[in-house]
Amino acid sequence: MLQEIFEYFDLVGIKEVGANQLELSLDEKPINPIVHSGKELVLYGFDEAVRIQDFPIRDRSVYFIVRRKKWRDKDNGKIYSTRWDLTANGTGYAKKFADFLKELPGHLPDKFQ
Repeated sequence: MLQEIFEYFDLVGIKEVGANQLELSLDEKPINPIVHSGKELVLYGFDEAVRIQDFPIRDRSVYFIVRRKKWRDKDNGKIYSTRWDLTANGTGYAKKFADFLKELPGHLPDKFQ
């Protein structure tokens, strides 16, 4: 996940939460959404942050705190943001981490498999 996420997001902070957890804060790069390329958009803040769990590092849980940019259309005031497919369907896990957990009996409920 790291390679693909850093193509579109900047690492803006790292926080240690206790002795067993790391939080990496990521903000979407200011790149206009491609699907709205014909519109005049201006930055309009961020959507609510999404928390995504990834593979542990040295016995520490790792979470990405991801914020997507919001864009406002100058002509009609509509708000847009880019949809990123960062988590496994129905979970808060990074896709590769969820795939790994699926191989371990009892880690993910049947509805996610």
